[in-house]
Amino acid sequence: MSKFYYNEEQESYDAIVVGTGISGGWAAKELCEAGLKTLVLERGRMVKHIEDYETANMDPWDFPNAGEPTKEIIAQQPKQNRTGYTTNQASHMWFVNDLKHPYNETKRFDWMRGYHLGGRSLQWGRQSYRLSDIDFEANKKEGIAVDWPVRYKDIAPWYDKVEEYIGVSGENLGLEQLPDGKFLPMMELNCVEQEFREKVAENFDGRVVTAGRTAHITGTKQFDGRSKCQFRNRCIRGCPFGAYFSSLSSTLPAAEATGNMTLRPDSIVHEVMYDPNTKKATGVKVIDANTKETFEFKAKVIFLCASAIASTSILMQSKSETFPNGMGNASDQLGRNIMDHQLQVGASGKFDGFDDKYYKGRKPSGIYIPRFRN
Repeated sequence: MSKFYYNEEQESYDAIVVGTGISGGWAAKELCEAGLKTLVLERGRMVKHIEDYETANMDPWDFPNAGEPTKEIIAQQPKQNRTGYTTNQASHMWFVNDLKHPYNETKRFDWMRGYHLGGRSLQWGRQSYRLSDIDFEANKKEGIAVDWPVRYKDIAPWYDKVEEYIGVSGENLGLEQLPDGKFLPMMELNCVEQEFREKVAENFDGRVVTAGRTAHITGTKQFDGRSKCQFRNRCIRGCPFGAYFSSLSSTLPAAEATGNMTLRPDSIVHEVMYDPNTKKATGVKVIDANTKETFEFKAKVIFLCASAIASTSILMQSKSETFPNGMGNASDQLGRNIMDHQLQVGASGKFDGFDDKYYKGRKPSGIYIPRFRN
C-alpha cells in the first residue's frame, strides 16, 4: 500500500480512534470492518509504508561515521539518549526532538516516543507472549490488588485471532506458565544458542531455552501484502517487506480497504467531550499540529489508543463538573503507577570456540527463558 485515501471530512462519525499504533490500528480495523464510519486521528506526521522508510536499504558505509549519532542528534535527544535506543542515524527520525517536546522530571524517567503514523508499531521489539492462568489468578491467590475479571480461557480465542493475523514465530513448549499459541516456524537458533539450550537442559531442572516469540512472518503461510522476514535486522528503520507486524503494513490498510476510514494525521487530541445529561462521551477536541486550528469531532464510540502516557494525559485534561480531576479519575490514579518500555533488561555472554561454525543472516530476535519461579 503506497498511500491512504482520505474520505471527505465531516463533523460526526460512528466511531473515533485516537492513535495509530498497535492498539489504534487494531481498533480501526475492527470498527471499519464492522461497518462503522471511523475517524482515525494521529498527532504525528503522515508516513507511507515502504515509501517513507528512507534508511531501510542503506548500508553502514552510506552513513557518515557508519551511522554513529552526530552531535546534533545527541543534542536534540538528551533524555531519550539515555535509553540507548534512539540515536542511531538510521532510526532517529522515529523519535521526537526532546527540545521541542520537553517534559519535567522529579525523578529520572526515561521516555522514548515518536509522533508519526504507525506509532510504536514501527519501533517495538515485536516480542509477543501470552499471559497464563498463573498471571490471571495471581492477585486473588496472593491477596493483593483486584482480581482479574477474566481467566485465560476467556482470552485464549483472542490470542489465537491476533497471532494468526499478525504472524508470530515461535515454539510450542506445553508450559503452564507460557501457553502455546498459533505460531509460524520458530527462528532457528544459532550454534551458540543451541549449545546454551542443551547445557541449560542438562544442568537445570525446569528451565527451558527457546527462541523469542516474535511478530515476524516465517515459513510459507501467505499474508495480504506482506512477505516473510529477510533476516536483515534493520527492523527499526521500517520494514519494506512488511515481515514484522506494524499497523502501517497490516491493520491500517485493512481498515482503509473497507472504505469506512477517514484518516487525519497531524491532529492532536487534547480533550474528550462529555455530555452530563446523557452521561456519555460525545467526541474529541483537536488541534491541527500545522495550522493550530481547533476542531471538534463527534462520535458514538471513542477509543483512546494514544499510548499509556498520552491517553492518560488526554483523560486528565478532560475536566468537567462531573470529572473535576479528569475523566475517569475518581480514584485519583490517572497518571500514577505508569511506566514506559524497558530496554536492555537481561543478560549476555560470550562463548569460546565454534570457530568451525558459520551462521548466515541477522536474526532480529534472541533467545527467551520462560520463568521458572513463582
